[in-house]
Formats: sequence, C-alpha cells, structure tokens
Amino acid sequence: MYDLVITGGRVVDGTGCPPRAADLAISNGLISEIAEPGKLPICDANVLNAAGAVVTPGFVDPHTHYDGQVTWDSILAPSSWHGVTTAVMGNCGVGFAPAKIDQRNRLIELMEGVEDIPGSALHEGMKWDWETFPEYLDALEKLPRTMDIAAQVPHGPLRLFVMGERGAAQETATQSDLEQMAEIVRESIAAGAVAFSTNRMPLHTSVDGEPVPGTFADVAELETLANAVVKGGGELLQSIPAGAMAEDPDALMNEVVMYKKLAKKTGVKITFSLPQLHLYPNQWRDAMTACRAAKDEDVSLVPQVPGRANGLLLSWETFNPFLFRPAYQEIASLPMEQRLTELLKPRRREAILSQDNADDESMKIMMSSLHSTFAMDDGPVSEPEYEQSIAGRAEAAGVDPVHMLYDAMCEVAKASAGGKTHMMAVFFAGYAEGNLEAIGEMMRDELSVVSLGDGGAHCSMICDAGLPTFLLSHWVRDRQRGQKILLEDAVKMLSSEPARLYGLNDRGVIKVGKRADLNIIDLDEIDLEIPEIAHDLPTGAPRILQRARGYLATICAGEVTFRNGQSTGALPGKLVRGCR
Repeated sequence: MYDLVITGGRVVDGTGCPPRAADLAISNGLISEIAEPGKLPICDANVLNAAGAVVTPGFVDPHTHYDGQVTWDSILAPSSWHGVTTAVMGNCGVGFAPAKIDQRNRLIELMEGVEDIPGSALHEGMKWDWETFPEYLDALEKLPRTMDIAAQVPHGPLRLFVMGERGAAQETATQSDLEQMAEIVRESIAAGAVAFSTNRMPLHTSVDGEPVPGTFADVAELETLANAVVKGGGELLQSIPAGAMAEDPDALMNEVVMYKKLAKKTGVKITFSLPQLHLYPNQWRDAMTACRAAKDEDVSLVPQVPGRANGLLLSWETFNPFLFRPAYQEIASLPMEQRLTELLKPRRREAILSQDNADDESMKIMMSSLHSTFAMDDGPVSEPEYEQSIAGRAEAAGVDPVHMLYDAMCEVAKASAGGKTHMMAVFFAGYAEGNLEAIGEMMRDELSVVSLGDGGAHCSMICDAGLPTFLLSHWVRDRQRGQKILLEDAVKMLSSEPARLYGLNDRGVIKVGKRADLNIIDLDEIDLEIPEIAHDLPTGAPRILQRARGYLATICAGEVTFRNGQSTGALPGKLVRGCR
C-alpha cells in the first residue's frame, strides 16, 4: 500500500509547531498520509521504527559551493552527512557556467581563490560538457545523487562570457553587453536556475588576486540583470555585499541602501550575507533595521546569517598562522610526523617565532583574533569562555600569546590520531562579545534565514557544513551561556525558511503531498565529530571534513539515503529546476 512507513517518532514538521507523536506514510516520493500512532496499515510496507527519535523535514542548505564537485561526486559530503537533502549552489557570483572553452581555467582559478577549492581537483574532476548555462543544467541532470541540487546563475562567469577581458578588468558594460547578459540570465532562469548571484566584496579574489568579475558593476548593470531575473520567471538575487570582511566601515550599509532601491525598482527579492563583524560589532543591527524599514515599504531584503561563529580551522597539516615564515617553509613539505618532530625542536621553534609572516591579509586577521582562538583539545568547540582562548591562556601564564599559539598547535597535533585532526578554531566574526548572543539574536529575527555553511568550499581552512548538526546539538540541547532555541524553531530555520526563500515550496515541511525528504534524529546523540583531513578529491587533493553522529536515517524523495551516517547507495536526488 505504501512504499515506506515511519512509526513511533515525534514529528517536528518544519512549520514551527511543537513536536507531536505521529506516523508517516510515503508513496511515490511524497508524504501520502500522517496519522495518529498505530493507525496506519503497514502489512506490506517497509517500516522504519523511529521510537525515541524525532522526525524532521530534510534540511535545505541555501549556501553551498558544490558547482564543480557536483559533476563527479554523487554523495556530496560533508553536507549529506548533516541531514541536508537539498543544496543550493552558484553562490557568491562564482561558478562554471556559462563558460567558453578558453575561459575554463580562469573560472577554476577564480573558484580556487574565492572558495579555496583545490584547482588540481577541479581540473581533474570536471568534464566540462557544457558551454551555456542551460547546457550546464542539462549536464547536472545526468548524475544521480544522494540529494537534490539547485543552481544559481553566477555574475562572474556571465561577465567573462559576454565581455571577455573587459569583464575581468571591471570595465563598465556597454549597452550591447547589458543586452547580451540580460538575455542569458533570462534564458537561464527560464531553464531552471533558481536565482542570480553576484559578489561585491573586493577581498574575494582569484589565485592571481583578481576580484570576481562584476565586483564593481554599476547599479545600471545590476538593475538590468535583476529585471532579467523577473522576466525569466524568477524572483531572487543573491549577493555578497561589500564590507562583509570589514574592509570599509561604510560599505555594508551603503550596500543595503542600494539593495533597497534596486529591489524597489525591479521587484526582485534580494538576499545577502550578514555576519557580525568584530571591528563593527553592532553594524548588523543597523542592517537589520534597514531591512525591516524596507519590508514596511513592501521591499524584500533577506539577510542570510550564520548559526555559529565564523572563522578558520588551523593545524600544521592545513592552513596555519606561521605558513609564510621561512623557517617553517624549510620543513613544510615533510610528512606530518617528521614535521612535528622538527616543530618541537627548540631551535626550530625559536627560528619560526623570531620571523614575521608575509604581508598577508588572512595572517593579519588571525594574529588579531587570538582572544577568540581556541584549541580543540577534547572535541569541537562551541561557545568557550575567554579564559580558554589563546590570549586568555597566555595572559594567565604570563607569556607571549603568539608563543602560546605555537605551543598549543603542537599539543593538539600530538593529540591527533586515527585520522582525526585536532585543530585550532579562530573566530573573527560572530564572537565579538566572547559569546554567541549576537548570533542567537540574528537567527531569531523574523527577517533572516540561517545559512553560510559553505558546503564544498574552503577545503583547507573551514568546515562549516555541519551547521545543521551544530544548531541541533548546541543551540537546542547543550547551550549553557544563554537562551536556547526551541527544537521546532531550529527545525524551521533549517527547512521551511530556506526552502521558502528559494521558492522551493514542495519541500521543507512535513505535510501530505509534500516531498518525502526527511531526517530521523536521536537528539540525545546528535553531535559533531572531530574534523578529519581526507585526500579524497580528484588527484588526491586534501580537504577538511567533519562527520556527525545521531542521524539514524536521512530520506530523499522517499528513499533512505543514509543509515547511521553511512550511505545506503540510494541515489534519488535530482536537479531542481526553478521555483515549485
């Protein structure tokens, strides 16, 4: 009668309603019946017993960068390990379509620089059986996956495709350029792209230091492309705003003012990244206030906010704050065990600590954030106290904090074993007050959507794709330094709210007739594991991964794709074309 029945669980339906006991029936990839416990006929059905667990919608991740990985990988880890059943790609104005043959290498260099995805892996893994964006969508449909994917039209490739070197050089688009770009956007949206994305942050550059094409595009260009989105049947423009890395104190608010005018004139909805910047810790409140004022004028501005502090993961095996010092470079290529032996030698330690880094922006950020840098001694860090920070520990010991950082990195390296790499977490956004109170306020705001997990990106520096697991484990269950988030609110943040933002109205809630994208979760066990460094990208390029525990099952389109964190081999995921 049914393809699958889930019994005995507490259903958290994604609408914000409290959990309730109910059984679910699934037929043809959809939720076909919701009944009181024990009321469904299950004689011939495949039954999943969810006793003691909660049943939630599958999670929708609105900010990923699987644009390349999706062409060779059907699993799409790490997001698939954290209950994600729909991933939206093409964020930040970068991607791989449209693309002429002689532009492919440039787009790879752009993705490598902006999103820290190894260029060697992209060169080896991507098949490039497309040129136009609709052809890219067609190519994406060929490979089955554990989850659904949706794609946005990225501004950078679009500008290169139409304008060539003039586009890369940030020249003002001519009328002819605008007409060609608009037609491509309209055609791409009509073919199934769910939004258009742009990047306006100057610090986002290729490996050669070139800003993303379109970073400095004038309002006329953005207006033309926004109108093209609407003409193609879409409604959403995604943007990384200038000022998002605190490079200019006025830039972010100027962006919000511009977004309001643009949205009001074109009718497009604009969603943009909004972190709490440590240099300007209250600026996000001003941005939220401006978005609320825009809503009063029927203008839709949707901030995408993080669910955890933003920063980097540091280790001797990946990115580290001593990377550019000559004494470190002398041993950088040694196998890790030998390198650690060298790092522990007093003469090597003294030599490295006596030198300076090259004039690198990321190094400046790290070395100014030692008050919010923490060691993963016993596991991932969530909301630690200042006293646990490198600066706090150095202050208590009466030593130089940089020396403390060096020694702490050696200690966590010695603790690493079994493929699990104990790392340092440095927070440079979202932790200005030494806690997550601001993040909590941002997430609870009715205007915002929780996002910025960056699945597939920042392979050597970050692994935030575990955001759903962090939200459920820390915010719902474990938090002790402030107000928790109710389970039903957290699930809504992870499912229906991002689904609604992208017009994916066939999912994100547990209702009859909706897609059977579901998670069965043991809330007592849900947690993040220690990060690991895997060499599983094409060419063996490394990336930081972080697994989860507590997901008893993940279901996509009615098929169980994961049981207890392990893939079942089922690949029901497809390309989502357009709003639904």
